[in-house]
Amino acid sequence: MSSQRDVTAVQKQIWKGSIPLRISLASTDCRTYDESDPYLIQVPRLSYIPFLLRRLHAFFAPSLINPDVEPSKGWLSFDGVPLKWHHPIGLLYDLYSGAEPFSNDDSLHHHDPLPSKDAAASPSSPSSPTTSNTTPSDPLPWTLTLHYTEWPASLVPMDPALKTQHDAFINAVKEADFLRNGTAKAVMSLSKDSSDALWRAVQTHDLPLYNSVHARLVAPPAGAKLRHVPIKLYLPSSSKKDDDSALPPGALRTIQAPIQPNQTLGTALNAVLPSLFPSRRSPLLAQPVLHGAVVPLSAPVDELGRAASYADGFVHLVVWMMG
Repeated sequence: MSSQRDVTAVQKQIWKGSIPLRISLASTDCRTYDESDPYLIQVPRLSYIPFLLRRLHAFFAPSLINPDVEPSKGWLSFDGVPLKWHHPIGLLYDLYSGAEPFSNDDSLHHHDPLPSKDAAASPSSPSSPTTSNTTPSDPLPWTLTLHYTEWPASLVPMDPALKTQHDAFINAVKEADFLRNGTAKAVMSLSKDSSDALWRAVQTHDLPLYNSVHARLVAPPAGAKLRHVPIKLYLPSSSKKDDDSALPPGALRTIQAPIQPNQTLGTALNAVLPSLFPSRRSPLLAQPVLHGAVVPLSAPVDELGRAASYADGFVHLVVWMMG
């Protein structure tokens, strides 16, 4: 059992994780013959696409066919796949970029900043992660395309005030709270100031502010025990649509099952996905990836929930096929 100091150290390391992005404007929205300059930025893994929309619009406005388009009409794609804005950016990267996950049981993976005029100027960009665990196979910076037309049917429309993003995040927090305690009372009883502080902490990537609220949510009520650990498993299809596939490009299979604490991740995965995890101790066919790193099957799931969840309270695990 890890100490609270260990749990805190892991959480801090995860919050330092960031990804360099290179965002280009779609040719269908660009009024110039040549492509516009790309937008370079270093973003926290735990952040979300909507937080970028206003600055992206301001940067690309001179090149837009319709510069008056509302920033919230922007959407991002990778390799032709529309990226769902309610997923954390780090999760999207792990799902679609094709980067090999970092595999060192004693370390956590994050990316060092690349030189970028925007990364240096943006107050929300992490300044200098302490170590680099990138490999030559990492597709960095992650190259994305910004669109303002032909909104995909797979994406929920966004409103100018980002209320849709706020509501999606709070609903996920409530769902995670319900799984942990069998009730969402802890979230529902938050004052408006506390609820606003939680949302502001996610927007500004402020870990101390986040913990001042979230710590109250992960602690079981007096006399109660942790019921389940909020975990979601993602089994991505190919980012390219196969001719014989009925699935749209980038379609995901998401699995959520009640994961009880006091067990290892290997035991939980063997129960939920026995065909992919036939062994509780050794990864034979697939590996669980979290925040860009392979998670050892010996990891206690309750500690993952406390130290390695995303900002919404869920442990978002990507199933990475071996070989």
